[in-house]
Amino acid sequence: MLGAICLFVNASKGLSSVQLSRDLDIQHKTAFVLMHKLREAMATETREARLFGTVEVDGAFFGGHVRPANLREDRIDRRRLDNRSDKRRVVVVLRERHGRTLTRTFLRESQGVDFAHERIVPGSIVATDEAAHWDLLEQDFDMRRINHAQAYSRDGVHTNFAESFFSRLRRMISGQHLKVDGRYLDAYATHAAWLEDHRKESNGCLADRLTGRALAVPVSRAWKGYWQRRAA
Repeated sequence: MLGAICLFVNASKGLSSVQLSRDLDIQHKTAFVLMHKLREAMATETREARLFGTVEVDGAFFGGHVRPANLREDRIDRRRLDNRSDKRRVVVVLRERHGRTLTRTFLRESQGVDFAHERIVPGSIVATDEAAHWDLLEQDFDMRRINHAQAYSRDGVHTNFAESFFSRLRRMISGQHLKVDGRYLDAYATHAAWLEDHRKESNGCLADRLTGRALAVPVSRAWKGYWQRRAA
């Protein structure tokens, strides 16, 4: 397991289970489950965390790609809601400036409003884009809005830290995993957030941190016997 942890934390944009299985000469099934157990351990680090200060809130969609038809006359307008895939998910991120990163996956970005109320300390400064659903945060937080159609940053108001997280997550999915099931997107977002929060630490510190978490968590009810349940 120590070898797997060292390889896992060394990959700044994540590591595919196929690559880990080859590096350690183990079955792909073993590598897949082990890596998800490590992601569960990562999640315990911020399970009870609440953010304060200046917090950026944003959402980005992943998955659910609708392949265009071969013939032009058969193609549909993929921008229309009724033509989108039901596998599409949105990751909402809450990110303290120079602090911690929390993520959760939803069907709609507007569902992230309750997530923000739950995990951000009232009175904090919250920076978002101009999406209408974030208006519901104005009662409890000092809101700062940026219209991305006009500027990406203005007078210190921006969501660039949140966008930095999404950049890492996109590279992780497109560059390493290629395709992520919506059921597990939350775990990959947690992994990317953990890497982003600890990006300035050495590999040794990262390995020590994750090893301690992995040894402290109880048996995983989600991943114990995963392949046996799928085969049943």
